[in-house]
Amino acid sequence: MTVLRLARSELKRMTGGLLPKLTIIALTMVPLLYGAVYLYANWDPYGNLNQIDAALVVEDTGAQPANGPELQAGKKVADSLVEAHVFNWQRVATTAEADAGVESGKYAFALKIPKDFSANLVSPGSFDAANQAMLNVTTNDANNYLLSTIVDKLTTAVHSTVAKEVGEETANQLLTGFGTIHASIVKASDGAAQLADGVGKLGDGAATLHDGTAKLSSGANDLLSGQGKLRDGATQLNSGAGQLSAGLAELKGKTASLPSDTQKLADGAAQVAAGNAQLNTKVQDVVGQLSALDAGARDRVAASMARLVSGGIITQDQANKILADFDSAAASSAVTDAKSKIASDAAQVQQLSDGSAAVSAGAAKLAAATPTLTGAIGQASAGADQLSSGASALAAGEQSAVNGTAALADGAAKLDDGAAQLASGASSAADGSRTLASELAKGAGQVPNPNGAQKSSVSKVMADPVAVNNVSQAKAGSYGAGLAPFFLTLALWIGVFMLVQAMRPITQRALASNAPSWKIAVGGWLPFFAVSVLQASVLTLVVNLGLGLHPAHPVAMWLFMLAAAMAFTALIQGIVALLGTPGKFVVLILLVLQLVSSGGTFPWQTTPMPLHVVHQIMPMGYVVTGMRHLIYGGELSMIWPTVLGLLGYTVLGAALSTLAVRKNKFWTLKTLKPEIAV
Repeated sequence: MTVLRLARSELKRMTGGLLPKLTIIALTMVPLLYGAVYLYANWDPYGNLNQIDAALVVEDTGAQPANGPELQAGKKVADSLVEAHVFNWQRVATTAEADAGVESGKYAFALKIPKDFSANLVSPGSFDAANQAMLNVTTNDANNYLLSTIVDKLTTAVHSTVAKEVGEETANQLLTGFGTIHASIVKASDGAAQLADGVGKLGDGAATLHDGTAKLSSGANDLLSGQGKLRDGATQLNSGAGQLSAGLAELKGKTASLPSDTQKLADGAAQVAAGNAQLNTKVQDVVGQLSALDAGARDRVAASMARLVSGGIITQDQANKILADFDSAAASSAVTDAKSKIASDAAQVQQLSDGSAAVSAGAAKLAAATPTLTGAIGQASAGADQLSSGASALAAGEQSAVNGTAALADGAAKLDDGAAQLASGASSAADGSRTLASELAKGAGQVPNPNGAQKSSVSKVMADPVAVNNVSQAKAGSYGAGLAPFFLTLALWIGVFMLVQAMRPITQRALASNAPSWKIAVGGWLPFFAVSVLQASVLTLVVNLGLGLHPAHPVAMWLFMLAAAMAFTALIQGIVALLGTPGKFVVLILLVLQLVSSGGTFPWQTTPMPLHVVHQIMPMGYVVTGMRHLIYGGELSMIWPTVLGLLGYTVLGAALSTLAVRKNKFWTLKTLKPEIAV
């Protein structure tokens, strides 16, 4: 008996009537009930969220930022949510109504935007009143547990969008402030440069001032020396004027009796003749004294003028004018007239001496001229007194001038010292101002001064500094496509598991034959594999064509499912053949263990450590991984090692089945009357 005859015999038995045929058809459809129908129900749940009613409450009253238009963030968020139509949003007036709707199940959940939402968004503009903006969400796990997770993702997305938008606006204002600071620092740098130039000019002016004050101090000292000399000359002039005044007073006193004397002379010509000689002598003395007095006064005035000129008090022209005025006054004065008359009288006296007739006439003229002479002497005496007073005042004024000049010299010295300090300080200030201008210029270069495009770009980066460039090497097209590798694999195992409920792992007729054990084992396995091939093929067609799975490698996926069916049927047939009815329980346990360890939903690494061992030694985890690569278009290098592994599981199943054949060829009482009937 060949292997194929054994397999054909079992298949003929199973298809001998209508009911067996329907049974085979039903068993073929079992994977569809678990795989295709489940995937159909969960193919795109996220795409149907718009069928879920959700309450949306907007209480936000808006806010007015310090710079910019009014912000109505709550209304904007609500409008964007409604336009996106991810959920079937129902606008509700109050939070109480929304919460009641969630509690009753009218709404799956409620999203509430409070009154201060916009105000809190703009609050970072004030460091003293910064608050986070809140989004209030009300959920109820009694409505659906997974819905809370979906809502968390939604609110996270809303939070990120709002935070990015507001952060971009805040960053834009911050960068605008940087531009203002930059411009101000540039102006400050320009001002500091101008200050440096001004201070430099101040330094130059201070140096010039220092030179001028030095000359002023030297000139003040020279002036002080000259004024001292002038004071001494004025003192001498005062002394000479005093002597002149005293001499004129004396002359006035001496000439006071001259009229009476001349009258007596006129009365007595005899006496005149007798005293002519004496009179002539006296007259000559008077003329000499007047000449000497006149010459002495002019010499003293000339000397005083010379000292004033040398002292720098008056100029030489002024001195010459004063002497000229003095000479003119002296020449036109009564003294000059008197001198002329006295000289004339002296000649007449001399002539009188020669003759008495001439004496009588000269005595009459002398008597007439004597009062004029006396008046002239009085005038000269008064002028001498005025000259003495003026010289005294001049001496006093020169003393005051000396004192003032001394104070001027002292002030000029202090001014010179101050000018020197100012020049030094101005030099330091100029250096400091240049340093300030340089550092401000450097600082302005370090302060950002972004233009409009730069502010827009940098604001976006600051508001959303991290971007994820997600490169998907292999990507599932939908939620159902993401679950397909796991549920297709699971459906194959369940389909084979259902086969052992209706098909015999090993036929009694084959056991009674003389065929080798391995042929009997393989012959018992082939019907399972044949039906499993139908299961895998029908499942592949329905999922690919009916649900639109569109695997990257459809043929390779189908062949890989056949390889998985081969391994699964061999293992399950071998276990049930070896253990009998308890083997079905073992297969069920293996199903549960692989269900939780194959990594069909969460990565298998997240399971407890004991399940890692199950994942490593059981085939379903490898089949799930291989299906992902074939469906999503991943790297195919691991497919062939997986296929070899499935061949190994097939050989293991065949070995178990062969061992079962050998065991069951020897009948025992348990064989005839098993504890649990198959």
